[in-house]
Amino acid sequence: MDRFATQLTVEFPAIFSFLFDPALDATNWRAEQALRSAVVTRKMAGGGNRSLRGAATQQVLASVLRTAHLGDLDAVPLVVDLLRARTPTASAALQAPRQ
Repeated sequence: MDRFATQLTVEFPAIFSFLFDPALDATNWRAEQALRSAVVTRKMAGGGNRSLRGAATQQVLASVLRTAHLGDLDAVPLVVDLLRARTPTASAALQAPRQ
């Protein structure tokens, strides 16, 4: 019980931040909805991936495509830049300051 109380004390600002900032949601509904299309795609494609590498690839692509959508960016040149990179990198389009 002491361990739980200590953890709760440490994590209190993160767990209950919605109580102090009215702009924050008290649920993870938005995050669940953001993942919904990736989950549907995974389930419609035969119930999963054939390998851990395939799962990791799908996860990264879904994240990049969703980020592009939220940033109102064209996903095609973004993905092309990422695929052409010799080392893992963040696209310049994602690093540009938003207006």
